[in-house]
Amino acid sequence: MAQYQNIFTRVQVRGPAYAGVPLGQSSTWQRSGGSGFNHLLGKIGDAQIGPFYLGYLGFLSLACGLVAFEIIGLNMWASVNWDPVQFVRLLPWLALEPPAPSYGLSIPPLAQGGWWLMTGFFLTAAILLWWLRVYRRARALGLGTHTAWAFAAAIWLYLVLGFIRPLLMGCWCEAVPFGIFPHLDWTASFSLRYGNLFYNPFHMLSIVFLYGSAVLFAMHGATILAVGRFGGEREVEQAVDRGTAAERAAIFWRWTMGYNATYESIHRWAWWFAVLCPLAGGIGILLTGTAVDNWFLWAVKHGVAPIYPHVFPAVPDPATLPGAPQ
Repeated sequence: MAQYQNIFTRVQVRGPAYAGVPLGQSSTWQRSGGSGFNHLLGKIGDAQIGPFYLGYLGFLSLACGLVAFEIIGLNMWASVNWDPVQFVRLLPWLALEPPAPSYGLSIPPLAQGGWWLMTGFFLTAAILLWWLRVYRRARALGLGTHTAWAFAAAIWLYLVLGFIRPLLMGCWCEAVPFGIFPHLDWTASFSLRYGNLFYNPFHMLSIVFLYGSAVLFAMHGATILAVGRFGGEREVEQAVDRGTAAERAAIFWRWTMGYNATYESIHRWAWWFAVLCPLAGGIGILLTGTAVDNWFLWAVKHGVAPIYPHVFPAVPDPATLPGAPQ
């Protein structure tokens, strides 16, 4: 039967529902919700659902996130005159915009960007509270805090985009709007405004780590599935007591990738690649507009991009023409 296991026909071994490691008497909250099983979820992971542990940090995080989500939704709904049909139809294009440049770092009226500022406060509080929850749960269960620090790398990029860089630029208007397509439009205009972000070396590094982590995670997952018939999914056991699954997987990687990877080292590789993606990206965003005004000119100066010949007459910068807004 084990010979016929593959990614589509995973054999599901189901035992009694397991509530997890006992929390002890020091925990104020207990796990709740009971347990159930879902066959479809069992095809890609563990079929058991619940019980759940929320805790006061989880409760506060969800409450703050709900407030932020509600403010965004109601502002978007108000922008289409409370028309539910238009709200659903235009939802991908609706936005909650940051304050105008004239307000700088001051607190504007609610309708002029104050709602955006309030949303940012509650959303940031929700994210930081959830990070603290992840860290404390790991410590309570005797785990390492690797997940919390990986999450912190993503929070770093979020804070750079919405808080740290706007502070350095002296204007909340530099932050990203809340919305699906509007935030993508902001990304495109941001790149054009500062001379093409693709010439930013930290952006280059971020993309390397993004694609590299995708490849590492995909190949690692595929390798473990491939040695699943030898018990390869029991990774902790294979890491501390190497068996035939680990041996075969290591040989496969040496033959196909050209270097060694153990059951532990591949996770370190993947962790670092994933964490360095937002870390490098955040540094690149932080330098844009503060240290470098035009990444293309920076790349030409440092020999990264070629100097294009002057085929056409020089075009003046519209910002320098008489009557241009200052």
